[in-house]
Amino acid sequence: MRTYRCIVKPLALAPCTSDIHTVYEGGVGERFDMILGHEACGEVVEVGALIRDFKVGDRVLVTAITPNWNSVEAQGGYAMHSGGMLAGWKFSNVKDGVFAEYFHVNDADGNLALIPEGMDYGTACMLSDMVPTGFHSAELADIQFGDVVAVFGLGSVGLMGVAAAALKGAGRIFAIDSREQVVPIAKAYGATDIIDFKVAPTEDQIMELTDGKGVNKVIIAGGDQRLFATAMKIFKPGGRIGNVNYLGSGDYVQIPRVEWRTGMAHKQIFGGLMPGGRLRLEKLARLIEFGKLDPSLIITHRFEGFENIEKALELMRTKADGVIKPVVYMTSQKVNE
Repeated sequence: MRTYRCIVKPLALAPCTSDIHTVYEGGVGERFDMILGHEACGEVVEVGALIRDFKVGDRVLVTAITPNWNSVEAQGGYAMHSGGMLAGWKFSNVKDGVFAEYFHVNDADGNLALIPEGMDYGTACMLSDMVPTGFHSAELADIQFGDVVAVFGLGSVGLMGVAAAALKGAGRIFAIDSREQVVPIAKAYGATDIIDFKVAPTEDQIMELTDGKGVNKVIIAGGDQRLFATAMKIFKPGGRIGNVNYLGSGDYVQIPRVEWRTGMAHKQIFGGLMPGGRLRLEKLARLIEFGKLDPSLIITHRFEGFENIEKALELMRTKADGVIKPVVYMTSQKVNE
């Protein structure tokens, strides 16, 4: 309804690997004549009559998942599926996205939050998707104090998964990737061991380093459907996989029957779209505001001007120039002052 909406002008935008899956792989089905993008922060330029907490001129965080909070799905605890499967993900899925001069936010009181004073706009963009999705992977895996955790895929989401695992008290964190540029960032976020899967099979390396015991929990934040087979080989009975990987191609996920112990080893797989909403935005922003988390480490490329969105998106597609995460600022004033 128009009375509950806000119109927002972007201050910074960030392309996502999900955008690549949408454009080049039809990851959520074919989309036509739709504006791309779901990661942004911005300035409110118009508010509906029933908006209580935001006004024109407010600089706001925007969650990538914008549920309808009065839906029955939200009342059931799965707001991200309000209106249908994955339908809480609206930007560039069921409506135009944020790569525009202005964009629409539904149920704005529930889906916006104020940008903390002094926060860089690029960092604010990381709160749209990268931080909440990475942290959701640790929630799905149910990481407990002292757990041994393996994190597959050290893109921006996987690196946030490493950070979340460390904050939740993991005792040992295996970070798995083959790119040199992600190693110091993964270590800064709390990784204790780096596994290069090009050196030897991941399962061989981890089983050797754990004296054949394996890990308690697995986060899958990158790669393809074959990683589930590797995960089954390295984690213990009673373990959990937390999957937030966007499986953008292929018809089936590969789960080896024997390593799954015919489905009876209590090796569990949990996957889910990250929660949206204002409460989560405010909580995660607090981690940044008070020095518990610094997502700016994953921003490797900074552009200025709307015309550079395509260049940033192409970087995400090709993974060229050591890219982890690019951000496009709409203004030369990069910090909320």
